[in-house]
Amino acid sequence: MTTRILPAVGDADAARSITTLLSQLPDAEPALPVGDSTSLLDTLARLAGEGVEELPEVVLVHERIGPVPALELIREVALRFPAVGVVLITVDATPGLFAAAMDSGARGLIGLPLSYEELAVRVQAAASWSIGVRRHLGSGPELASGPGGTVVTVTGAKGGVGATVTAVQLALAARASGRSVALVDMDLQSGDIASYLDVQFRRSIADLSGIQDISPRVLQDAVFTHATGLGLLLAPSEGERGEEVNDRASRQIVSALRNRYEVVVVDCGTQMNGANAAAIEMADIALLVTTPDVVSVRAAKRVVRLWDRLQIRKAEETTTLVNRHTRNTEIQPPLIERITGTRVARSSVPANFKELQAVVDAGRMQDLDSKSTVKQALWSLAGELGLVKPAEGAPKGKGGKLVSDRGSMGVRRRGPFGDSGQITMEFIGLLPLIFVVLVLLWQCVLVGYTYTLAGNAADEAARAAAVSDGFNRHGDAERAALEDLPESWKDGVGVSRPKSEDGLWKVEVKLKVPVLFPGSFDLPWGDVTGDAGAAKEG
Repeated sequence: MTTRILPAVGDADAARSITTLLSQLPDAEPALPVGDSTSLLDTLARLAGEGVEELPEVVLVHERIGPVPALELIREVALRFPAVGVVLITVDATPGLFAAAMDSGARGLIGLPLSYEELAVRVQAAASWSIGVRRHLGSGPELASGPGGTVVTVTGAKGGVGATVTAVQLALAARASGRSVALVDMDLQSGDIASYLDVQFRRSIADLSGIQDISPRVLQDAVFTHATGLGLLLAPSEGERGEEVNDRASRQIVSALRNRYEVVVVDCGTQMNGANAAAIEMADIALLVTTPDVVSVRAAKRVVRLWDRLQIRKAEETTTLVNRHTRNTEIQPPLIERITGTRVARSSVPANFKELQAVVDAGRMQDLDSKSTVKQALWSLAGELGLVKPAEGAPKGKGGKLVSDRGSMGVRRRGPFGDSGQITMEFIGLLPLIFVVLVLLWQCVLVGYTYTLAGNAADEAARAAAVSDGFNRHGDAERAALEDLPESWKDGVGVSRPKSEDGLWKVEVKLKVPVLFPGSFDLPWGDVTGDAGAAKEG
């Protein structure tokens, strides 16, 4: 059987050496080396998306791989792709490093300089283990993803665009659907998620920065369990302590949270530093929040370009959320999409801060009314991003994600009919009133039109009476009155005999007002009368 091998080597010379030896192994199919941790994870994720059988049996990780340290990268691969055997290549092949590599999930360790015999033995052992795991577990779709949760970062294009409110509501929506959720405040100097949720907790993310191996017990001590069920990892109350959290610590913390929670929402604030840049790079979903004004959109474009220059995130891999959106603003989501080059979320958040004022001032964001348009939009966004767990029997899209709609907001329904059902029932209750109003309006239109017809018929009848030779003046007037009337109004027309008054021939015309449908039946009362006069001729 052919063994597929994927080397992850950052050093060009080491990559050539490893590739040369791998090509000499029997029944080996080495792939082209990947140069960094991001490329490795992206490659494995793409292959896993095609099917677990497409994953390589063995991944070789060189000790100088970057930007994620080798042991953390091994732990990430082992968690997300458990059917892949990972082998560490290092100069320091000591018992201590060997134990650390095994704890991270490696299946072997190879010392440098490389020897053909050792490489062959370790690769064969890792491949045998991988094949055994796949045979035992099968190749179902759930195997490829492993136990790792979904990481979502929320970044503001500039201050005050609503990034923290968005992060909190996304976390609450995911939790309400039954998922385990961690909410991380990585706005290290000015983050204040604690105030939005009325929390006082002495530990923060800075307490994890100096720990080399974050065990579940250590993580539990640093995470505050909120009454809503959210796990909160807060920013330090002393802003200067934010400098203690570097990119290495950030990667380690996010990896540990991903291993424990199904959804990890990270509020990255608006200021870029090594910690939140690492979180954005590791994220499954990077959300950029902006408002539909020139200053914010320009700031969003600068952020996207910055991420691209620093190779943190590509524009097409970023989702933009438009907050405080109104229909009459000149800057609409399609324009923002073209300017930033990102994908704009279908869900836009309406401009209605009055709904938020009370809960923000009280520090009770979790008590925001379910009828709030802001909450509905943000929970709909959670469904669009696939952060909520579908209810039993709910339709699913590609990848098992809930098919979101604005009625249900993509989350577990409230009450027997859900929010959409409640709206439907209220609308049905108003239908009779709406129907009656429409009928009355239409009847008023018919009455007004009948007045117009009666006046016009009287004018024609008066002119005919004025030019008549006098032998059949009434008949001439009656024929003139009926000539231009619609057929539905001709039944029951009353034309008075022309009267001569003050040098005028005067005629009255009475028409019946039809009910709803002309020609069906008429009102039994209230005929419409039109009168007119024409000067005598001759």
